[in-house]
Amino acid sequence: MKAKQRFIVAVIILGLLMTGPFVVTSLLVWLDMREAERNMLTQLLLSRLPVGSMMTIFGFAIGVMVLHKLFKQYVEGLLRMAETLRLMLGANRNFRVTLDGPPEVQQLASAANDLAQQRDVLMDDVDAQISRAKASVEEEKNRLAALMSELAQAVVVCNLDGRILLYNNRARLQFKALAQGPTSVSGGALIGLGRSIFSILEKNQVEHAQEVIRQRLTAGKTAISNFITTTRGGQLLRAQMVPVLAPGAEGDAAMSGYVLTVENITRSIEQEARRDQVLHSLTEGSRSALGNIRAAVANLIDYPDMEPELRERFVSVVDDEAAKMSQRLDQTMIEFSDSMKTRWPLEDILGIDIIAAAQRRIDEKLQLPTKTEALDDALWIKADSFSLVFALVFLAAKLQDHYAPRELRFRLTSEGKLAYLDLIWAGPTMSSETFYTWEMESMQIGSETSPLTLRDMIDRHGGEIWYQREKAAHRAYFRFVLPVATPEIEPEAEDRKRGSGRPEYYDFDLFNFEDKSIDLDRKLSELTYTVFDTETTGLEPSNGDEIIQIGAARIVNNRLLRQETFDQIIDPECPLKPESIPIHGITEDMVRGKPTIDVVLPSFYEFCEDTVLIAHNAAFDMRFLQLKEERTGIKFNQPVLDTLLLSAVAHPNQESHKLDVILERLGIHIDSRHNALEDSLATGEVFLKLIPLLEEKGITTIRQALEASAKTYYARIKY
Repeated sequence: MKAKQRFIVAVIILGLLMTGPFVVTSLLVWLDMREAERNMLTQLLLSRLPVGSMMTIFGFAIGVMVLHKLFKQYVEGLLRMAETLRLMLGANRNFRVTLDGPPEVQQLASAANDLAQQRDVLMDDVDAQISRAKASVEEEKNRLAALMSELAQAVVVCNLDGRILLYNNRARLQFKALAQGPTSVSGGALIGLGRSIFSILEKNQVEHAQEVIRQRLTAGKTAISNFITTTRGGQLLRAQMVPVLAPGAEGDAAMSGYVLTVENITRSIEQEARRDQVLHSLTEGSRSALGNIRAAVANLIDYPDMEPELRERFVSVVDDEAAKMSQRLDQTMIEFSDSMKTRWPLEDILGIDIIAAAQRRIDEKLQLPTKTEALDDALWIKADSFSLVFALVFLAAKLQDHYAPRELRFRLTSEGKLAYLDLIWAGPTMSSETFYTWEMESMQIGSETSPLTLRDMIDRHGGEIWYQREKAAHRAYFRFVLPVATPEIEPEAEDRKRGSGRPEYYDFDLFNFEDKSIDLDRKLSELTYTVFDTETTGLEPSNGDEIIQIGAARIVNNRLLRQETFDQIIDPECPLKPESIPIHGITEDMVRGKPTIDVVLPSFYEFCEDTVLIAHNAAFDMRFLQLKEERTGIKFNQPVLDTLLLSAVAHPNQESHKLDVILERLGIHIDSRHNALEDSLATGEVFLKLIPLLEEKGITTIRQALEASAKTYYARIKY
């Protein structure tokens, strides 16, 4: 029986106790009286009945008030204390019972807090012993996870059903790049723990590779399989598969999963094709020019006494054709710069970092002042940074020895796909023979030597170097011509923030994961969830308010995956309400130019497909999504759990179920409220702590959770 029902019963009993004895006594006396006595008593009572009734009602009201106060202090207070004790036992060890109510209840609360404190001391001691016992195992586990996370090659581990149970940071960034496109803002929604690898790779090819490995295992051969596949976006991927063997099993039955190393080869294939095309164009385009030059030179040699006007025409032909060939070679060099990058294992590096390193070395070794001018600080180049810096310092040392410049200057510019790195000085003219000598001798700086010459270093980079004068400025410079690099995708600042510390890209328990659709009778702890939240222009979805941010995170195998998130600001296509901006902190400038709901909602649907949705006050967020169904054609038909309602189910005697209050009650810290992603992460932690509290009440399945939620008072709220 609920507390309110018990209070009603208590009030009825109070009323019976106050009126029952009087009514029974009056009835017995009435039955024993004569008719005359009854008439006299009736006249006597009728004149005094209003006063008596008022006194009875007043007394009953006072009794109800006293009963309500006692009921609230002793019954409801003890019920709240019981809920708090369960919190202390499971969800929040640090929570304590508030010393409130009558002295007896306060003494009980104080004793409960003392017991909780003693239990915490014992649990801390047990936890410390367990931690010491498994420290080496955890260290090995963390070391493996960290190594996998930082590998330069994309690695994905799957079980036999193709469910991803490990992936490293390189794989996350690579597939994030593949997922991005003009109509997608998912930011890597294709890869994630528990998701299917078949959303990325062709299923038939993966299954064929598994069959090849099983055959090789049966034959006792090295188990490995390679294949090339295409993504939905048309990218070419080269994949290598090796098996994960179950301990104790033999033959093809030993395979419990597989490891995939994946490489995007689209760019290299395109470069090979472009290189062949450029070489063919250069060969065919130069043939006619060489023919014309050869014919003109032959005429000049055969007829040395020809007329000056005719000789001038032949010389002009040679000059024109040579200029065309030079122009064609320059154009080829620009188009061919991508292929230069593959001649030596080079790294992508910012040009200004090379200059800064060279300046430090020149100051340290030569004590020669250096300055910079016209720097493109966003220019990336493909370079062997050590040999390039060594070459710059080598040239600076040569200049100091032979020309004693007062200072050196660096300049960094670009043209097309070529970067120009200039080492500038003011001084006397240098001869071409001197520069050629420097170019061909082994580089040396004091006692430091290199087996490479300046020309070797340039060839290693597939670039060029020349000496040139600026006559107007009375300066000269060495120009390094280097290929411009396209840097690899770097994780965004928020990714790096959430990615710090122990990696979360693995869950080996998923080896036994079974692919099942959403079943309402499955346990709450067995399903995959998407916890989401929205920020909006206002609180009235039916009156024109719009979504301006969606944030979401996934829960897989009872773990909140903070690195598998969805976070997108949306252009609402309407002005923001000034009173709402201080709440969510999103301004007009932040939404301007962002994708509209038509672009974002399909990507969010892909992110949360085949999962149960979770939100706090979900009716509010779902109403916004429902109002966009007709416009976008996207319907979210999966079950939706509401932590507001589930909190009311788990703690029916608590006065508030606002998210802030629940967070404090469960001991959950959040950096900032009213940010969609942060709120969704906090809601996910709330849900995970509510699961055992719901199980104590016999609510273990999705169906039971939905039915219990529908019976709460808050389920009546509509938007």
